[in-house]
Amino acid sequence: MDFVPIIIAAIVGLGVGAGMVFAYDKKNENGGKNKADDLVRKAKNEASDIVLKARKEAADLAEKSKNEEDSRRKDWKQTEKRLSEREISLDNKFDQIEKRSERLSRQEKEIEELKNEIHSIRDKQQEKLEKIAALSKNEAKEKLIAMTEKDIREDLVNLVVKQQREIKRDIDDTAQSLLVTAMERMSSEVTADRTVTALKLPDDEMKGRIIGKEGRNIQALQRATGVDIMVDDTPGMVVLSSFDPIRRQVARYALERLMKDGRINPSSIEEAVSKAEREIEKEVIRAGEDAAREVGIIGIPHEMLHLLGELKFRTSYGQNVLLHSIEMAHMAGMIAEEIGADVRIAKTATLLHDVGKAVTHKIEGKHAEIGAELAKKYGISDQVVHAISAHHNDIEPTTPEAIIVKIVDAISAARPGARNISAENFAERMKELENIATSFPGIDKAYAISAGREIRVIVEPKQIDDLTALKLARDIADKIEATMSYPGIIKVNVIRETRAVEYAK
Repeated sequence: MDFVPIIIAAIVGLGVGAGMVFAYDKKNENGGKNKADDLVRKAKNEASDIVLKARKEAADLAEKSKNEEDSRRKDWKQTEKRLSEREISLDNKFDQIEKRSERLSRQEKEIEELKNEIHSIRDKQQEKLEKIAALSKNEAKEKLIAMTEKDIREDLVNLVVKQQREIKRDIDDTAQSLLVTAMERMSSEVTADRTVTALKLPDDEMKGRIIGKEGRNIQALQRATGVDIMVDDTPGMVVLSSFDPIRRQVARYALERLMKDGRINPSSIEEAVSKAEREIEKEVIRAGEDAAREVGIIGIPHEMLHLLGELKFRTSYGQNVLLHSIEMAHMAGMIAEEIGADVRIAKTATLLHDVGKAVTHKIEGKHAEIGAELAKKYGISDQVVHAISAHHNDIEPTTPEAIIVKIVDAISAARPGARNISAENFAERMKELENIATSFPGIDKAYAISAGREIRVIVEPKQIDDLTALKLARDIADKIEATMSYPGIIKVNVIRETRAVEYAK
């Protein structure tokens, strides 16, 4: 036990105390007897206290050891109980698993028997169906697949057509609302310019003075201006003819100045033409600045304003290019504001979109490309340059502003009477539309109608099904967009019809 060392220590302590007393007595024999007794008594008391303390500690240790032993025994009993209960639970679960496994085995056996029975029944039914239908398994399978495919294709066609109609209806309504609003708010005057200018004379005598002796005056005037001057039998009228409107305007100003001055000779003609050219130069600059001011655009470089002003004297299909550009700029600003695009970029791009036409007689190439290069050269922003170069689909427009420029260009050109197109050009465009449509396989006939606003395509029903007809219409429209230039839109109408005709005799 743990208290034995304590008892031994107490006994040793008593011995040591007695030895000390004896030694002390031996050493101090001559000391007083009372003092010796006190020491002995004190040593006995201390030895007794030590023994008592040792006994108490031994008793405490014994009690503590007993309590710990009882606690451990209690824990062992609880653990043993839990293990016993767990063992019983595991045995029960194992029995359940064995029973379930046996049940599953029986079910699998039953299922396998049912599958075999079903296969047997199916084979018998298949043999009966083949005898009844006179079709093999593969033939029936192919026929079923063909019927299913046909149904799916029909459903797909109907779904595509329905979705297209709904989307087109919503898009058309929104677009028409925007465009009509812009066109109503911008109703500009339309005039068709020609390549000739009629100049009224004060009297017929002036014709002779303009011609001069041996035609020297009129020859000098034609050389100085580069304009053909036609003097015929029409009373009080002379005609100036040139494809360059600036030259015609210079000739007109010079003749008016000469008739007002009264002196008409080669030297005065040269002076009058020089003054007329200076007046035209000032008018060009003023026209460019006025156009920019009218549409509310500032910061355009002086060189671009000069080129813009020259468009006052340029025409396209009889339409004045500067007036056309100003009209477009106003409409572009309205549309850009409605759809949330950059109004300034849209206005600037539309105002400058045809600036290349001012130098097309000097530089070879498409006016859209030339205009974009000039704009880039004079520091115009990349967004404006892109819109200028893309307004005739030479490149794909990728910004809302570029698309707006393309749209308003078509709107302005499509106004009734805006452009003067000859009957030959009209017939050529109609023929080109029909040729584009007939270039695709499976086309029977194609007719361009409604002044070239619609192309009706009649297809072979045996070669083109409904789904292919939808794709064909889109392909024809894409080719028209890629190869032709036209105002507005062109409707592509693909018609597929199958007729069965029999006669009862």
